[in-house]
Amino acid sequence: MELIQVGEKTYYIKNPTNIGVYKINEKDVFLIDSGNDKDTGKKILKIIDAQGWNMKGIISTHSNADHIGGNKLIQDRTGCPVYAYGMEKCFIEYPIMEPSFLFAGLPVKDLKNKFLLAKESVVTDINNNLPEGLEYFSLKGHFFDMIGIKTDDDVYFLADSLVSEETIKKYHLFFLYDVREYLNTLDYLSTLTGKLYIASHCEATDNILPIINANRDKINEICNTICSFCEEEIIFEELLQKVFDTYGLTMNANQYVLIGSTIKSYLSYLHDEGKLVFEFKNNKMIWKSTL
Repeated sequence: MELIQVGEKTYYIKNPTNIGVYKINEKDVFLIDSGNDKDTGKKILKIIDAQGWNMKGIISTHSNADHIGGNKLIQDRTGCPVYAYGMEKCFIEYPIMEPSFLFAGLPVKDLKNKFLLAKESVVTDINNNLPEGLEYFSLKGHFFDMIGIKTDDDVYFLADSLVSEETIKKYHLFFLYDVREYLNTLDYLSTLTGKLYIASHCEATDNILPIINANRDKINEICNTICSFCEEEIIFEELLQKVFDTYGLTMNANQYVLIGSTIKSYLSYLHDEGKLVFEFKNNKMIWKSTL
């Protein structure tokens, strides 16, 4: 983990999930996300302590476990508040909601792992609680009420609103809750004129347009692929298998719920766009293309 300064008051810790650091004065700092587990939390505190800084708060962009995994340890050790927005606040306070939502029922024990189930922390609503120099903005699509953070150094922290081109080429599919909102977010991101953009799983860059285009192109490709699979009547499990086979993915419990939930989100989007219909036959939900 490396602390990198990108503005007068803005830093980030380079990590599999990038972590923002913002100095509100010479001694006090806010974090933007906290990594995926308590070990990451310990490393963050070591970096902060080495600078002689005090932890004054954590902003959680959203409630996925790899973004809030360090919250509890840091909060327990420093007493700092955790801030979040909307439904993300609920999921952070009750993290069992994430694997339950993904599994659509009581999650099997295999899903109660650090990748899907973080430790709970006490959360304060972000509204009217950010220090001067920080502002938040909506980045819906990846999860329910995800937000990004802009610092007055003109640096944008973009959470999981973008997936790197390398990840897209390797895995093709990435988790989405709402495809339409994600496309709207991509349109919004294309209007920004910041100095630097730091998405959680991308390299920092001053130009996000190529990444935006790669994300949009992949979503359009997946939509077309799903519609092609639905040219003949198909049930969800068969469709999911075809997607995994087509993109060379390997099924396990985590992938089943993450990609499975994402494919259902695509089905909802395509249904609402009038490209797919469903009906029930022999107690099976059948999907069919209208094209």
